[in-house]
Amino acid sequence: MRVDVLEFNRKAWNQQSRNNGQWSVPVSDETIAAARSGDWNVILTPLKAVPKSWFGHLTGKSVLCLASGGGQQAPVLAAAGARVVSFDLSDVQLEKDRILAERHHLDVTCLQGDMADLSQLEPESFDLIFHPVSNLFVPNIEIVWAQCYRVLKPKGDLLVGFMNPSMFLFDHDEAARTGKIEVTRKLPYDEAERLSEAELHALEENGLALEFSHSLDAQLGGQLRAGFLISDLYEDDWDDSILFNAFSPTSVATRAKKL
Repeated sequence: MRVDVLEFNRKAWNQQSRNNGQWSVPVSDETIAAARSGDWNVILTPLKAVPKSWFGHLTGKSVLCLASGGGQQAPVLAAAGARVVSFDLSDVQLEKDRILAERHHLDVTCLQGDMADLSQLEPESFDLIFHPVSNLFVPNIEIVWAQCYRVLKPKGDLLVGFMNPSMFLFDHDEAARTGKIEVTRKLPYDEAERLSEAELHALEENGLALEFSHSLDAQLGGQLRAGFLISDLYEDDWDDSILFNAFSPTSVATRAKKL
């Protein structure tokens, strides 16, 4: 069965956002007020706050929040002083950024589109790209890195979160049901190709997006081949509902600079 990945995932994220999923609950008015006074943090991965040193002096910076809609990171970074463009596939996620921006008079521009196609954006127009865990929803991330390189200014920073590739060896829903974690998949994992028509329909009914595993070669090597220099990274965990978390970190965040 041929799947339109973009449309499938747009609808899935719209549904998750309407249901106020974990990544679709806007931050509070108090969080925005605190960010305005200098007390703020944001995440690229499930739990750890990104080191402030990764942002440098944020006031006045042009920041692209890439595939991170939902009223969480973009409004906080804008309240902390950045000029933000929120670029996301989901119109419902973007609407949450827009509502917060209007309520608090924040400098946030919302644009809808595919993270692998940033042709709406001018070359060398951003000081920093903030791209939390979301590239598992696109089949080819080498294209994403090339697009990020094009729109970043020289010496600009790319901050990225991504899933540990080993996460995709396991069916985590099955592990939660049985209490056992077993390798059941071969990498690379591609749900658009692997799932049957019935499984795809069930995924769609539950508002779940199609996922794709990406190797460390594609995640780290891909950034290097695009022209970035990776200067720092850290690993992060998730909660105990993910059994894999008892054995290994579940995600990675990297800081890279355009040379």
